[in-house]
Amino acid sequence: QVQLVESGGGLVQAGGSLRLSCAASGRTFSSTFMGWFRQAPGKEREFVATISWSGAVTYYADSVKGRFTISRDNAKNMVYLQMNSLKPEDTAVYYCAGYMSGAYYSTSSYNYWGQGTQVTVSS
Repeated sequence: QVQLVESGGGLVQAGGSLRLSCAASGRTFSSTFMGWFRQAPGKEREFVATISWSGAVTYYADSVKGRFTISRDNAKNMVYLQMNSLKPEDTAVYYCAGYMSGAYYSTSSYNYWGQGTQVTVSS
């Protein structure tokens, strides 16, 4: 019932910035946490950030704290991930995900996923 489409990925130099967008459709969008995950080549998919419906509650992976900011605009059915001070180790496919239940940092807690958008950070 929920469809997610990511955009905004691309190639950026280390130290640069990029903003990812996630367009969501479906009745549950405004009533659930939304998250960002990423999967680097040869690595497990990992939690990046998540945000509550109101935006009042956010959680970030330690690896991105202070550099990334998650936000949402429910009126536009959009979720964003502002990425600053990018590092080569941030290179990954980034996925937008809709939360269902369970631990906020676990991939199994999210039941809706976008197709992913590639972010490549050059050194």
